[in-house]
Amino acid sequence: MKRCIASNTAFSLVEVTLALGIAAFCLIAIFGLMPVGVQTNRNATSQTAATNILASVMADLRATPLTTPLGRATTSPQYQIPIPQNPVGSATSVPPFFFAEDGTFSASIQQQSRYQVNIMFFPTSPNPNGPNTHLATLADIKITWPAGATPANASGSTEMFASFDRN
Repeated sequence: MKRCIASNTAFSLVEVTLALGIAAFCLIAIFGLMPVGVQTNRNATSQTAATNILASVMADLRATPLTTPLGRATTSPQYQIPIPQNPVGSATSVPPFFFAEDGTFSASIQQQSRYQVNIMFFPTSPNPNGPNTHLATLADIKITWPAGATPANASGSTEMFASFDRN
């Protein structure tokens, strides 16, 4: 009968070195992808905030009360956006206004301003049914960031073409 001599089982030095090399390679890959993930998260947060601001501005424009007579120039209730008289004869842009990261509105750029809002009202034709009938107001609302950059040089933007009935 053969006697089995118990021996200590362990990983060899080659196996340990190979496992450490694979683990190090995986960690380097994970750490290399982290800046991409952080940047993507930052972009998504900025885009979401800009979309929320866009919805708020559009809600403000839609909430503008009727004028007497219909279609007169007025300003929006919350952000005091000047809305031109309908029908709009030529493209009219509104002075830009700004929002901070926490959603604070400002008519001029401040140190904490993060988003710039630009609105352009487009020409509309006179209503063929007469001056006292409904006529949509057409607007292009563009939000860019950072606030200090010109819209052409902004690092991010979101834009919406809107039609709202304020008559």
